[in-house]
Amino acid sequence: QVQLVESGGGLVQPGGSLRLSCAASGISFRDYRMGWYRQAPGKERELVATITSSDGTTSSDSVKGRFTISRHNFLNRVYLQMDNLKPEDTAVYYCNAHGTTAWTTGRDYWGQGTQVTVSS
Repeated sequence: QVQLVESGGGLVQPGGSLRLSCAASGISFRDYRMGWYRQAPGKERELVATITSSDGTTSSDSVKGRFTISRHNFLNRVYLQMDNLKPEDTAVYYCNAHGTTAWTTGRDYWGQGTQVTVSS
């Protein structure tokens, strides 16, 4: 059974930091590109950042220079360090595992999400 379990969300003031963590189980972690997505109320889910098994990263323009994605292939974890948070970063953040090998192509798994609220 595949599980992606996020943690680390919460309430933080503007300018503050949070570190999200996602623990993956039931998959061969290195066969997946890992990512963070977010969904704000009334908006569509959007990409925040992704990281391949060889640590190649992408991120959206809205978080460049503020958020950093990383992964630990032995612990099967992916992280999102969020600095200089802004109210517009308020959303539910979801962990994603996207299959990238011949035997995992087409597989996409999602976590349940963790709430991040940026407010004074």
